[in-house]
Amino acid sequence: MNAPQRDGQTGGLAQVDGTSGGAAGAQPPATETFHGRDPDTVAASAICAVTPTKCQARTRLYRDGQLEREGFPVAEISDYMDDRSVTIWLDLRDPDRDDLGVLSEEFGLHPLAVEDAVHEHQRPKLDRYRTHLFLTAYGAKLVTSTGELATSELAAFITERALITVRKDDGLDIGAVVDRWDASSDLAKFGVGYLLHGLLDFIVDGHFETVQSMDDSVEALEDDLFAANSQSMDVQRRSYELRKSLVLLRRIVIPMREVVNSLMRRDLHVVSDDMMPYYQDVYDHVLRAADWTDSLRDLVTTILETNLTIQGNRMNVITKKVTSWAAIIAVPTFVTGFYGMNVPYPGFSRAAGLVASVTLMIVAAALLYFVFKRKDWL
Repeated sequence: MNAPQRDGQTGGLAQVDGTSGGAAGAQPPATETFHGRDPDTVAASAICAVTPTKCQARTRLYRDGQLEREGFPVAEISDYMDDRSVTIWLDLRDPDRDDLGVLSEEFGLHPLAVEDAVHEHQRPKLDRYRTHLFLTAYGAKLVTSTGELATSELAAFITERALITVRKDDGLDIGAVVDRWDASSDLAKFGVGYLLHGLLDFIVDGHFETVQSMDDSVEALEDDLFAANSQSMDVQRRSYELRKSLVLLRRIVIPMREVVNSLMRRDLHVVSDDMMPYYQDVYDHVLRAADWTDSLRDLVTTILETNLTIQGNRMNVITKKVTSWAAIIAVPTFVTGFYGMNVPYPGFSRAAGLVASVTLMIVAAALLYFVFKRKDWL
């Protein structure tokens, strides 16, 4: 098989070499995934009862834009590969290398693409091979109680008449993707482009909803920042968690701009002219989510800095008050120290001397209190 191809005019296609597709420091870090509906029941009509893979598989077959079969044996896919009126969807749930090896020869999948599909934590990308495209993308969801971002990785092989999705966990609700396909079944006549659009539209909408949830969390954080009973450590912890989640979300969302933009290239022959407006809409959502993510990251950084400034101001107020009280206490200390000397002084050994010293302490302390209070130092 020929080496992977790359067009020098676009940055949307990831460079393919002998290593795994995730570049060091570029791939999203490992996080706990979120969960969709019961993976054993979603899209139940598409689940294969007979499959050569050890993992769960789902199949669908469209002929001339009409759904013709669901849940048919994986081994029968080869019977339709030469039929140009047929479009096939195959979904594999957490397959291993052997499971993908079963399909590799059938669909002509490149070994590097198969390796990337098996290994976790690839960066979002679109690789171009001679017979197919390889896509990696992530679903995302914000855990509002902790501010952490949960992700779900998905890989897809895109051929001329088939879309093969590889889910590495149960986070991405494949049943919702199927429902989205069924809701726009009039577009099924556009083949793989129709299936791929429904998948990407669901993923990108999930990114947009996640950014919206983060925006709501940031607004709540702003309200707590200036609350009278605000706990600065709690605000700082939540700000840090949100900023960390935004950095991770940015690693997921930003590359999707190039992925969707590259798919719309006419030389790939994936998106027809009729489907182009739908992909333009997805691309617009990607841009909005990316811009929103950058804005929120800057806002959270500002909240962190503002929280530190507020803490510094509060410390200054406390220091001012403590210093003022120390000045007030210093006057009685001075007077008692002066009259405590073992030498004669006016009023020494007389009651009048005691009265004079006490009166001096009270008057001086009251005068300092009045002056400090008027200057708002207390």
